[in-house]
Amino acid sequence: MRALLPVLIFCLPFGSTPAQQAVHNDAAIPKPGITTEGQRGAQRNRGADGTHDFLGLGAPPNAVAAERGGKTFSATCAFCHGAKATGGDTGPDLLRSTLVLHDAKGDLIGPLVHNGRASRGMPAFPAFTDAELYDIAEFIHLRVELAANRGTYKLLDVVTGNAQAGERWFGGRGHCTQCHSVTGDLAHIGSKLSPPDLQQAFLYPAARGFASGGEAVQKVAVTLPSGERITGTLKHLDDFTVSLYDDRGDFHSVAISKEVRVDLEDRLAAHRQLLNEYTDEDMHNLTAYLVTLK
Repeated sequence: MRALLPVLIFCLPFGSTPAQQAVHNDAAIPKPGITTEGQRGAQRNRGADGTHDFLGLGAPPNAVAAERGGKTFSATCAFCHGAKATGGDTGPDLLRSTLVLHDAKGDLIGPLVHNGRASRGMPAFPAFTDAELYDIAEFIHLRVELAANRGTYKLLDVVTGNAQAGERWFGGRGHCTQCHSVTGDLAHIGSKLSPPDLQQAFLYPAARGFASGGEAVQKVAVTLPSGERITGTLKHLDDFTVSLYDDRGDFHSVAISKEVRVDLEDRLAAHRQLLNEYTDEDMHNLTAYLVTLK
């Protein structure tokens, strides 16, 4: 562990008392709770916060403190460590520092920077208050968060296509109107989903939780050993049982055997077929068109 500490060379001023003693009204952020495996999949779908919890990154950095600390870091530390703390000509990448990763609210960063490390070319900075040191530490932790948490990544612009060409493709070669309607299931879709989500919705609707035609149900046909055929809406299916509501609303539960045939409706067959046919131009044009459906 001692051999790793020299990697952290700061041009940061730290106070004479431990930084963990600094108290901010906006600093108290509870650590994420322990989650079950069943909750982890849901976390991954909750954007930056969900990914943060799923990766076990610890308490989220205080954004207000990090903003303050970023200004101080830029003026004092960026010359050595780079504007984003990823390293400079004379200072190392702080995001990869073991000490930073084990730091909590400046408890390790503070004493090191306060005393400096002259043998490594790092001067001491005793002038900063504990509050300022806390802010700087939170800025560095925020930089770690942004580097590790893919949920914080944002696509800047996916709307690069031609909306008119996308509309022609939608009603023509794409055959989208066979299942969808811009006044029905797709009404106002451009206001409901961001452009990246819109593109993902038609490329991978199953992964995104969208059903063809806007339906939230799946049709199934069960052929019994007697030859009788029951069709309706799937309720449950596993290796042993299939259950469904038929077209009259009656419930059926059938034990699965070699003599029982179960045919599930593939609502997304057309989408899968289109994956082999889309060109980049088609995808961008269709996205540009769907964005206009406000």
